[in-house]
Amino acid sequence: MPSLIVHKKAQLTGHNASVFALGRGQRADEFFSGAGDGWIVRWALENPETGHLAAKVDTQVFSLLYLPEWEKAVAGDMNGGLHWIQLGQPEKTRDIAHHRKGVFDILRVGPHVYTAGGMGLLTRWAPGEVRSLESVRLGQQSLRCLAYCPARNELAIGTSGRSIFLLDEHTLQLRRHITDAHDNSVFTLQYTPDGKHLLSGGRDAMLKAWELNGDISLLSAQPAHWYTINSIAFHPEGRWFATGSRDRSIKIWDGQTFKLLKVLDASRDGGHINSVNRLFWHDYNNYLISASDDRSMIVWEVEGIV
Repeated sequence: MPSLIVHKKAQLTGHNASVFALGRGQRADEFFSGAGDGWIVRWALENPETGHLAAKVDTQVFSLLYLPEWEKAVAGDMNGGLHWIQLGQPEKTRDIAHHRKGVFDILRVGPHVYTAGGMGLLTRWAPGEVRSLESVRLGQQSLRCLAYCPARNELAIGTSGRSIFLLDEHTLQLRRHITDAHDNSVFTLQYTPDGKHLLSGGRDAMLKAWELNGDISLLSAQPAHWYTINSIAFHPEGRWFATGSRDRSIKIWDGQTFKLLKVLDASRDGGHINSVNRLFWHDYNNYLISASDDRSMIVWEVEGIV
């Protein structure tokens, strides 16, 4: 099995509160961040030391998505509001109070955008028109994370009620409901690139891999961190995936075997000194970007050595 060499390329500062959201930027080398200060900041990986304020909302930003066709960013806030921001023309921003108790994740699938929030509500939007198309209520517990598998045409939704819902993306009909998937809230989900497995992590600090062929079964369950797993992100080529945790560490795993390859922390690697809230594996030079309660982001370069 190849080993990994990881270099810390840059640590980005400028936010005045915890950073919760990361997403693709307007140019190939850019990404956006959203934080508890309400700022949405654009960063360039070729010149990462300086960020540029793209927009500002009045409360904490929990989730974020860039929509290149419309030059918009949509941000979800802690109160359940959605901000459809026309970049370059902020006066045209549309603020919609839609969800309750937070918008915890936003996902693009084809022509649609999905938002997940409090009180169990999943909503499908037409982003060009900024119009909700339909909503599905999956119980009363908050929906905390979203994932999509093209090969299965399937949405996965993790909840504060410990469960995972699998829905047909076209019809939004329920396919499976994995009850008691974790001992507490499910905070992050990712399908493996081949669509054969679903990875989940949550407040119980367990990393689980679910076998999706035939009847859904639990393939593995590992105590991956000391505290909550907040985020899972796959390398663009699927070689590895990373987990970020409230224990302040980032761990990198083999994408095929789910075995641990590398641990990144503050003392040895100059990592974060507070909770790691979000990971984003950018396809520009395959940089891994992490965001934290310490108000910073770190850009990591990950290389495999045979």
